[in-house]
Amino acid sequence: MTTESISEQNKKTVLAFYKDAHFDGDADGAIARYVGDTYTQHTAGAEDGVEGLRAFINGFLTAFPDAKGDIRRVLADGDLVAVHAYWTGLLSENGDVGIDMFRVEHWDVFTPVPATSKNANTVY
Repeated sequence: MTTESISEQNKKTVLAFYKDAHFDGDADGAIARYVGDTYTQHTAGAEDGVEGLRAFINGFLTAFPDAKGDIRRVLADGDLVAVHAYWTGLLSENGDVGIDMFRVEHWDVFTPVPATSKNANTVY
């Protein structure tokens, strides 16, 4: 019996998937290890289902071969896990900040890191 909560277990699973698929470039292996038969996609640029996920991640890896991500936070509430990451090598000169939310579904939000800010806080 484990004392680890479902939220903590789900965080570990999502982090392993994220690392394998995005950082190590092993989308096929990550999908085989961590994704079930059903996958609902909420990202407008990706098709629904497991094959849509595979095409989306492989397309990302092809389009941004120099992308480097740094996970800053992982939040979990039961079966919902959010990853807050800072990326370089994507779209913006100062990098990009992304939030990916997972269940057996996926949502994401990305924004460029601004060159200046009216406060001393970072966006990541």
